[in-house]
Amino acid sequence: MPYFDLDQTLSEQDLALKASAAAFAQGVMRPVSRQLDRMTPEEAIASQSPFWGFLREAYRLGYHKLPFPEALGGPGLTPLQIQIVMEELAWGSFGLTLALNTSLDAAVAMGGTREHVEQFTIPYCQCTDASYIGCWAITEPDHGSDTVMPGYPTFRDPAIKANCHARLDGDEWVITGQKSAWVSGGTIANRILLMCQIHPAQSGHAGSGMFLFTLDRPGVAKGKPLDKIGARDLNQGEIFFDAVRIPREALVVGPEAYEAALEAHLCLTLPMVGTWATGLARAAFDEALAYAREREQGGRPIADHPTVQVKLFDMFRKVEASRQLCRAVFVHNWGSPAERRAIEYAEAAKTFATQTALEVTSDAIQIFGGIGLARECVAEKLFRDARSSLICDGSNDILALSGGHRIARAHPRCYPAR
Repeated sequence: MPYFDLDQTLSEQDLALKASAAAFAQGVMRPVSRQLDRMTPEEAIASQSPFWGFLREAYRLGYHKLPFPEALGGPGLTPLQIQIVMEELAWGSFGLTLALNTSLDAAVAMGGTREHVEQFTIPYCQCTDASYIGCWAITEPDHGSDTVMPGYPTFRDPAIKANCHARLDGDEWVITGQKSAWVSGGTIANRILLMCQIHPAQSGHAGSGMFLFTLDRPGVAKGKPLDKIGARDLNQGEIFFDAVRIPREALVVGPEAYEAALEAHLCLTLPMVGTWATGLARAAFDEALAYAREREQGGRPIADHPTVQVKLFDMFRKVEASRQLCRAVFVHNWGSPAERRAIEYAEAAKTFATQTALEVTSDAIQIFGGIGLARECVAEKLFRDARSSLICDGSNDILALSGGHRIARAHPRCYPAR
């Protein structure tokens, strides 16, 4: 069944962008993703891996710089167009789409100085050979989703001591410590947006800063790539800092504005993850529907059996609901200044869409039956990818706690107190 978009305001350009992304997702991303899924983490990033061919082609086509305006070398797409293209790419691979968006120089373009933009963002947009690979690092061995709870009481607990911290020494910052194995692109990146604690005694996680610098510095070391259940086509790994010296100007956001900047940052990333999860769920629905129409049981295609029809409808309504929520939040947050972005809606989009992806991929395996458990069946991979999405960019449990806290306190963008 061809994908039907309820949004009848889509322009010819919107539809053309969607069709091009869908072709790339189906012709390049899906087959490369399945190849990488069967490799070890080391093989997946080796020089002869198909990952590099995919990445170079994606950079050549400009899919690494979707959020950037034309003034910085980006395509100048609208928030709606960015959302449409990202959903199509994620239909091909959740992990590879995430790999294309780990640099997040968009955050720098929106909050950094002109020097930051000229040194990092513009070269990234101009890159066409995948030689510029960034990452953003926030989670640590002792701190995971608690680092993405701006506004929650524990975020400002001065007793919280991070595993990675920075101190000012003259005109340089000295970075010491470790970021955990969940840094996307961590073992292959050459540039980093680092969230790092500066003043723990004053305000815990809120006493942090955002730093942007290259990783070709004395004292930087990387761990081995992480071997995991899902999103195996996404490189992740630890980064270690042994008294690494970076320029004073590498600080993008200091402790005085960190909590607000992180909230603004999450308002952009969370509906993006939700959009990718929607594409993943749609891929599982498409696979299940095609199989149900061709697989016969009881003398007819299983798609003719009422129980299967009900399951297919359940999958369909969840995917459509996920798209509408994620698209609305994505368009609002990406099209609004930081002070008007809505983080509780971003949290809702991410948690709803990733839970939807898990449920829809699980139902897809059920429709496939026994073959759905085999490695040769794409539904099996999609299920594993979906499971990993519930932890990506903050576990759903913690994001729900954070969002619930905001709503309970009558956040002005939510339901007002009576």
